[in-house]
Amino acid sequence: MNDIVCISPVDGSEVARRRPASIEEISAALAAARAAQAEWARVGLAERKAKMLDFLAAMQAQNDAVVPELAMQMGRPVRYGGELRSFEERVRSLVALSDEALRPMTPPPKAGFRRMVKRMPVGLVLVIAPWNYPYLTAVNSIVPALLAGNAVILKHAAQTLLVGERFQAAMDKAGLPRHLFTTLTLDHQATHRLIASKSVDHISFTGSVEGGKAMERAAAGTFTTLGLELGGKDPAYVRADADFDYAVENLVDGAFYNSGQSCCGVERIYAHASIYERFVDAFADLTARYRLGDPRDSATTLGPMAAVRFAELVRAHAAEAVAKGARPLIDRNRFSSDRAGTAFLAPQVLVGADHTMRVMTEESFGPIVGIMKVSSDEEALRLMNDSPYGLTASIWTEDAEAAERIGDGVATGTVFMNRCDYIDPELAWTGVKDTGRGAGMGPFGFEAMTRLKSFHLRLEH
Repeated sequence: MNDIVCISPVDGSEVARRRPASIEEISAALAAARAAQAEWARVGLAERKAKMLDFLAAMQAQNDAVVPELAMQMGRPVRYGGELRSFEERVRSLVALSDEALRPMTPPPKAGFRRMVKRMPVGLVLVIAPWNYPYLTAVNSIVPALLAGNAVILKHAAQTLLVGERFQAAMDKAGLPRHLFTTLTLDHQATHRLIASKSVDHISFTGSVEGGKAMERAAAGTFTTLGLELGGKDPAYVRADADFDYAVENLVDGAFYNSGQSCCGVERIYAHASIYERFVDAFADLTARYRLGDPRDSATTLGPMAAVRFAELVRAHAAEAVAKGARPLIDRNRFSSDRAGTAFLAPQVLVGADHTMRVMTEESFGPIVGIMKVSSDEEALRLMNDSPYGLTASIWTEDAEAAERIGDGVATGTVFMNRCDYIDPELAWTGVKDTGRGAGMGPFGFEAMTRLKSFHLRLEH
């Protein structure tokens, strides 16, 4: 059994090495989690909520160590301070929503009967988390699962091995019952074997489309439920009436924050013909101001991608687009850290792109964006929908009615107006087409973590 190793994209050093759990260790963890869950299900919601807030405090106490760890594990610059501000927003929102989300549903009174539908915990939840937002993506499932009365097994990505251990330390410090939350180091084979064994009751997976297909294959015939957040190719449409400077500033950030490695990052932009030339010039000018370099340097605004292979994919998308007639607007020579064979990659803006090019149709997941000219809302809508994905879409306009009208026609899980690359913890986080199935966040995030149980009590007979 080969060790699982995290190699830093910053300097190629080994950040962490862990031995995968053995079959015996996995079996013991599952059995212990089942026993702990049976006890936890009897704990009142008020106490569960208090434990989640204690967990939040314990996680926040680790932030000074978390930020440089993330820089070395996956390349995010330290100047952005990690993920724990949004992490706190999500935890507090989920805790606040849990009373209503988990409250029994009672139909209209019926003489002689007491009737209700309760939300019962599903049992054991397996969370398989990705590396790009390793804290936020994991907490989306972990907190509602525990609030609902479940036990959780966390399998974190190899690129962010230390994150799973941070979760474990915070849960332990919060005084969660022993074995209720367990981080396991698993390779792909062991993960698939675990899923196929019917040993868990729900799987929450965030990752690639191919990864999601692998989850479905492993779970086939087990009837285990799956929540899948997969790929994205999120579009933005800039209308003629957009607040120009605001749209430019926020779309540059939406495209290149986290080196473009965001599930809901902006990967393609459609700008109205009346503002297209001006928009392209302003967008490229602001993009060229990024500083690519060592993420441990507080002056760095763009770090490396998480692995060399990810950077090579983006380079391939750019090369194909240029070969087909697209024109790059950013001179890579301005970025001395951008070197072939490394994870350091300058941001790139392409014009003259179209939907024959992978950069406009396939997930790039890196610091590259194509911008196309459109003549109408109808043309923008057609192009936004010309994708196998559907996570978010953003519309930049001063006309809220137009944004809602266009948004109704976009095949996507979330529609933004004048913002992007954000998860509102009080709304549903979901996708369509190859982006996956199921929903997280808001009261909806509790649905997959519970099963319905009807009570039909006859009081008179």
